[in-house]
Amino acid sequence: MQLKYLKTLLTPQDGAAKVTCVAWAPNNAKFAVCTIDRVVILYDEQGEKRDRFTTKPADPKYGKKTYVVKSMAFSPDSTKIAVAQTDNIIFVYKIGEEWGDKKVICSKFVQTSAVTCLVWPSEHAIIFGLAEGKVRQANTKTSKSSTIYGTDSYVVSLTTNVSGKGILSGHADGTVVRYFFDDEGSGESQGKLLTHACPPYALAWGTNSIIVAGCDKKIVAYGREGHVLQTFDYSRDRSEKEFTVAASSPSGQSIVVGSYDRLRVFNWSPRKGTWDEASPKEIPNLYTITALSWKKDGSRLSVGTLCGGVELFDCCLRRSIYKNKFEMTYVGLSQVIVKNLSTGTRVVLKSQYGYEIDEVKVMGKDRYLVAHTSDTLLLGDLISNKLSEVAWQGSGGNEKFFFENETVCMIFNAGELALVEYGSNEILGSVRTEFMNPHLISVRLNERRQRGVEDNKKLAYLIDIKTIAIVDLVGGYNLGTISHDSKIDWLELNETGRKLLFRDKKLRLHLYDIESSVKSTMLSFCPYVQWVPGSDVVVAQNRGNLCVWYTIDSPERVTMFPLKGDIVDLERSNGKTEVIVTEGVNSVSYTLDEGLIEFGTAIDDGDYYRATAFLETLEMSAETEAMWKTLSKLSLEAQQLHIAERCFAALGDVSKARFLNETNKIADAVSKEYGGDGTDHYQVKARLAMLDKNFKLAEMYYMEQNAVDEVMEMYQELHMWDECIAVAEAKGHPELESLRRSYYSYLMETNQNEKAGEVKENEGDFTGAVNLYLKAGLPAKAAWLAMSRDELLSSHDVISRITAALIKGEFYERAGDLFERTRNNQRALECYRKGNAFKKAVDLARVAFPAEVVKLEEVWGDYLVQQKQMDAAINHYIEAGRSTKAIEAAIAARQWKKALHILELQEDKTAAKYYLKIAQHYASVQEFEVAERLFVKGDHTKDAIDMYTQAGRWEQAHKLAVKCMSQEDVSALYISRAQELEKEGKYKEAERLFTTVDEPDLAITMYKKNKMYDDMIRLVAVHHKDLLQETHIHLAKELEAESRFQEAEYHYLEGQDWKAAVNMYRVNDMWEEAYRIAKTHGGASAHKQVAYLWAKSLGGEAAVKLLNKFGFLENAIDFAADNYAFDFAFELARLAMKQKIPEIHLKNAMFLEDQGKFNEAETEFIKAGKPKEAVLMHVHNKDWSNAQRVAEAHDPESVADILVSQAKFCFDQKEFQKAEAFLLRAQRPELAIKYYKDAGMWTDAMRICKDYLPSKLSSLQKEYESEGNWGVEGMVEQAQEWEQTGEYARAVDCYLKVKDSSNMDLLMKCWMKAAELAIKFLSHDKAVDVSQVVGPRLIQLRKYNEAAELYLNLDLIKNAIDAFIEGEEWNKAKRVAKELDPRLEEYVDKRYKEHLKNQGKVDSLVGVDVVAALDMYAERGQWEKCIDTASKQNFKVLHKYIALYATHLIKEGEAEKVLNLYAQHGVPAYSQNFNIYKRMFLELVNLRDRDCAEAYRLWADLRDVFLLLCENLTKSSEANSPAHEEFEQMLLVAHYYATRSAAKGIDQLSSVAAKLSISLLRHTELIPADKAFYEAGLAAKAVEWENMAFIFLNRFLDLADGIDEGTLDALDHTDFQDTDIPFEVPVPSKLHVTVEKREEIREWVLTVSMDQRVEQVLPKDERGTYEASLVAAGTGIRSLPCVISGYPVLRNKIEFKRPGMAANKDDWNKFLMATKTTHSPECQDVLKFITQWCGGLPSAGYSFH
Repeated sequence: MQLKYLKTLLTPQDGAAKVTCVAWAPNNAKFAVCTIDRVVILYDEQGEKRDRFTTKPADPKYGKKTYVVKSMAFSPDSTKIAVAQTDNIIFVYKIGEEWGDKKVICSKFVQTSAVTCLVWPSEHAIIFGLAEGKVRQANTKTSKSSTIYGTDSYVVSLTTNVSGKGILSGHADGTVVRYFFDDEGSGESQGKLLTHACPPYALAWGTNSIIVAGCDKKIVAYGREGHVLQTFDYSRDRSEKEFTVAASSPSGQSIVVGSYDRLRVFNWSPRKGTWDEASPKEIPNLYTITALSWKKDGSRLSVGTLCGGVELFDCCLRRSIYKNKFEMTYVGLSQVIVKNLSTGTRVVLKSQYGYEIDEVKVMGKDRYLVAHTSDTLLLGDLISNKLSEVAWQGSGGNEKFFFENETVCMIFNAGELALVEYGSNEILGSVRTEFMNPHLISVRLNERRQRGVEDNKKLAYLIDIKTIAIVDLVGGYNLGTISHDSKIDWLELNETGRKLLFRDKKLRLHLYDIESSVKSTMLSFCPYVQWVPGSDVVVAQNRGNLCVWYTIDSPERVTMFPLKGDIVDLERSNGKTEVIVTEGVNSVSYTLDEGLIEFGTAIDDGDYYRATAFLETLEMSAETEAMWKTLSKLSLEAQQLHIAERCFAALGDVSKARFLNETNKIADAVSKEYGGDGTDHYQVKARLAMLDKNFKLAEMYYMEQNAVDEVMEMYQELHMWDECIAVAEAKGHPELESLRRSYYSYLMETNQNEKAGEVKENEGDFTGAVNLYLKAGLPAKAAWLAMSRDELLSSHDVISRITAALIKGEFYERAGDLFERTRNNQRALECYRKGNAFKKAVDLARVAFPAEVVKLEEVWGDYLVQQKQMDAAINHYIEAGRSTKAIEAAIAARQWKKALHILELQEDKTAAKYYLKIAQHYASVQEFEVAERLFVKGDHTKDAIDMYTQAGRWEQAHKLAVKCMSQEDVSALYISRAQELEKEGKYKEAERLFTTVDEPDLAITMYKKNKMYDDMIRLVAVHHKDLLQETHIHLAKELEAESRFQEAEYHYLEGQDWKAAVNMYRVNDMWEEAYRIAKTHGGASAHKQVAYLWAKSLGGEAAVKLLNKFGFLENAIDFAADNYAFDFAFELARLAMKQKIPEIHLKNAMFLEDQGKFNEAETEFIKAGKPKEAVLMHVHNKDWSNAQRVAEAHDPESVADILVSQAKFCFDQKEFQKAEAFLLRAQRPELAIKYYKDAGMWTDAMRICKDYLPSKLSSLQKEYESEGNWGVEGMVEQAQEWEQTGEYARAVDCYLKVKDSSNMDLLMKCWMKAAELAIKFLSHDKAVDVSQVVGPRLIQLRKYNEAAELYLNLDLIKNAIDAFIEGEEWNKAKRVAKELDPRLEEYVDKRYKEHLKNQGKVDSLVGVDVVAALDMYAERGQWEKCIDTASKQNFKVLHKYIALYATHLIKEGEAEKVLNLYAQHGVPAYSQNFNIYKRMFLELVNLRDRDCAEAYRLWADLRDVFLLLCENLTKSSEANSPAHEEFEQMLLVAHYYATRSAAKGIDQLSSVAAKLSISLLRHTELIPADKAFYEAGLAAKAVEWENMAFIFLNRFLDLADGIDEGTLDALDHTDFQDTDIPFEVPVPSKLHVTVEKREEIREWVLTVSMDQRVEQVLPKDERGTYEASLVAAGTGIRSLPCVISGYPVLRNKIEFKRPGMAANKDDWNKFLMATKTTHSPECQDVLKFITQWCGGLPSAGYSFH
């Protein structure tokens, strides 16, 4: 912000004449200055002096110079000024709104000390500081002041925040105190805020910070809670003096601090969050600044000085002119002054939140302001000066603004409409709508005041193009939604928001009443419609008529005038409403009946007198009558009775008018006597209640005043006798009896016999009442009375009269009731039947005539059918046993399910006819499956087929047809039907039929015939996939023939023959299409070829242009040349690419050469500049003369090449002399040597070399030697020669080169000779190298001894041994190793073992390496040999292989063999074998059918093995380990199994066997649970322990089911609670019992479960516990198991030497006895085992031998 000097308001004086204070009015129109002489001068906005007044002292007696004005402030409404004086007073002067108004003191506030400073932030509240340190508030309304807070230090400064809701006071001790009247949700603290270093005379409160300065030449900025933000230190600036005063701009964004000759300006930077100092305003000779005031719009700053001068400065950031109509002055980041240049009016646009304003726009016919900040939107109305700031998230300026409504701005943004009411800082409402046309939105905000409605704000808008929503903007809820059947193009609410007019695209006009939600159509064609302003009158046009609705509550009442033109506008002004109509070129105005409009407005405004006065002026018509009616209703509601009377008189309702006239007289009289309007008098209220037919309310009003007679008179007048008598009774009126008599005689006179009867009945004269009821023709009432009184029932005469009357009046049911009460059942039944009271008839018949019930039910059903109550009839027919009728009724009632249910219960075939009807129903509702079943049941299969065919469900139809028709008939039916459908054009249905009978070819033919190729292709793809491509091609050709190229193209491409498509377009000269296809489908170069052909078809310049366009020119030339179109290539090249001509000549030459046209080719080669090619062509053709000619003429360098070629040809022809001559001519002797060498003519080669290249002779000789051109004999001779000449190395090489597989002896000799020479004459290394060559060769020839000898000669001992080994000379190898290198002995042994292994000589291997031999036996599966061999080794080795064998056997399922193995060889306690033992045990206990005496040996062996194992474990480190305990358990189980097998063989031990089977149940974690329970159950059953057998076998069945399901979670353990039988057991992998046996058990269990005798619980012993359980249920004490039976040992115990071993005496003796009597070896074995296991037998009376 910058300060710019504007003008001097008050000229400074020469001496000190301090300006004490200055102040701007909040409305910006006035500016006040107070000088040292206590005069207040008033200036206008432009700085012109307009007024002045002198301040007054607190007490005139002390004179005018006893005080100084310290501060002053304008009131918020700018009409008053408060002046703070040092004589302890504040005066408030009323200065008025106009200049020159009289200045009067309107308030004064006397204080206890000098007032030092003052602010006036809000209405009626002046805040001021005192010299004694208090800060107080003066209330101008009550003229009282109160302390806000007090301090002990002089108040030096006082300021408010931007909103005026908080104050800061500065005190002489440096303290700054903050106080809030409303913290506006900021949560900032109150009280002492900070302490400054010096008195804070300069104090200002900005938006985000507080600035304090004083005499220390420092300006300090403090944060919201008093912490220092910034310090500006000027103490070192000599020119700076103390800071005296500070002022904040109205926006709080800028602060000015005054000192000597200088104003310092600070601007808040929101981005940095700090104050930035602008360049200070320096004014020489201004002297100290004493007062500062900022104009409330922020555009001006006034400065008062020590010398009495007042200067005015302009403050703005920038200024701009908008549209040449408005001046925009940005006085701060968040404040803009908008000035209308033509009218001079100004509006201050300010962000309440201090946000920076971006750009201000003036919109809506230059009336409305719109500006954005970062978070808000500012809107303003320049005419009403109403401003709004609403929260608004930026949308990139995409909003659309509509200003059609003067009170509210409509903003559309991203499908949302927001409404902002000018002057309100909240969004009035927002809704989602896509329709931005203002004609499709209507807003009404308090446009016409209504009685009883405070805030009326309504909005109507479109949710979608056919749906209107109406919203109450105050409550924020939906008032209604209108769904219309066509698009809506205009809508508008009336001014009160109670009615909505809308028009649709068909120009139909509709009215919607919002309160009643009633929609009515007003016009079927309406080009123009409008509400008349200020009323509820509607004007519309309907073709040639002007339509006016003066009373919109009666939309049917419309006034019409004929029109010639179109309505264009509606004007209402000066008490006149005119409709402007254009008729051709003229405009005509039609004046509406202002009176009728006026009436509506008067009614709405509640001014009924005005409405009446207006109606008096009108003649009676339908419209006028409607208005009088409306007014009568409203005036009655408002209790304006005189107006109501006038209305009813006008309407001709004489009775109401007369009644109201009388009422008015009463009211007037009351009014005269008591005052008021008299309508509250009870008589008036009662009469109005009577008029409203609310007699009870009228009675209440009278009774409140105890006006009983008036109530009775009212009721008598109205002939309401009952009510009258009731009142008389209630009040005990003396005339009660006379009233009753009068009432009775009145009833009799008026023939009201029924009423009279009721009176008699109430008096207890029942016979008289009956007579009167009968007289009144009310026999039913008489009957009711008779039935309720026993004395009447006993009177035969009365009853017969009543029944006769009832029958006469056809009240049969009532007569029946009466007969039934008098026990005349026969007559009662007849009457019930006649009266169709069948329920009562049936109920009576059930008691009195049971035989009649069935007949009655049928008759009842018939009656209900007559009455069309089919539903009800069904059940009655069923009761009557009339199924046929029941079915018919159900069908008639459309109770199809019921009908079907009844029908299906029928055994009678006659009912089958109904299947058809029901089936037809189900077919009609498309429940085809049910319908089909019924058709088939009713033998109407054909109908079912027809149903499916009509429904197009051919597959189902086909299924049925196949069942009841032959395949040929079905096919014929379907094909004929399909052909019919084809004729009808229903091809899809026809296709389905063809495919259903497997005739897709017919469908294909159909589609082809009808040229429906897509469908044809689809079917071919499904049914003849192999013919698909062929079909596409065939179709393409047909379509091509018909010139349908696009379709043909599609089929060619689908048939994968794009070339045909290209060809088609080529033939038809459609090159673009051909090119397109080639490019899309033809690979990399196809389109180039097409472009080439296209160009070729054009020729000349056109071809060149085309090829250039595609960029293919060069390619095309190459292509033409490559395809021998040389003329076209030359044409293109000459026109566009001359540089390509030689290349074309060359290609042409090659073509001609290939064609054999050599002379023409020669010419072209030369034209192409390639004579060498011509020479080569002639050479190639052996045309040496022409070659020579061309070479000499055009390429002399080629002459020598021709001679060489000729020479080569001669060599090939064996003409060596000629060839040699040609080569020597060509000066190429080296070639002659080469050719001679190649031909093996070394002599000639040597000759030529000697003559022409002597330098190369020696190398040629060497080459001759090295080539070995002398054969084997020659080589041997050569070697011998080298040997003789002492060239041993060469001789060796030569001998080694001898290779003649046909002569092995020679080879051997040569190689041996080479080795011998090498050993004798060459170095050792060389000799070794030779031996490494010769040795392997000898071994290859199986000469192992020779090779070994050779190696030994050279001390290559290992090589020699390897040679012996290779020849399997093991003894020689061993001897050599032993004698020459003992270290290799082990190597020889190892190789020997490997040899034996590889040869499979295991028996030999045993002697060498037992372990290896054993491994080999194991690998080969020769287990007997393996174990036999291992048994001869130590125990550990043996058991290693036994373990391996056992593992193998377990895998093979041979657990018994494993047992035998361990029984034979012992069971070592090796932990690595534990798994084998466990697996062996588990496999054995899983074996089937081992529950017999024959299996004893198996179990005995298992038992003995485990005993041995346990004994071994006891001695090992595994003693008492978990594994040991587990094996002890297995030993116990094996013992039980063995003992049980022994007992099974002896009848007298069957109970012991059973007990053992039962005892085994406690070990089901080891043994399969299903097997255990099965065996225990069978054992119990065998000894007839049926309850146990039942429970165990039942458990077995549950387990079997669990095994099938794979889980035992569902098992019920109830039977085994409190036993030691485990619940958690492993699920067996398979059932251990056959399915047949399981089913036998199931049958037995079922049989037993039905037997009441078998108690289905486990038997208990003396412990109260299951007898086989070791653990006592109550105590948890564990008993020992019996070694014989496994049962718990309780009493009669026999103990063994080994602790923990015992037997039941009974079981033990029984076992001993059986053993003695039967001499069973098995039992003896058991006892022997027990002796061993338990440490000896107890002393017994028996011994066994």
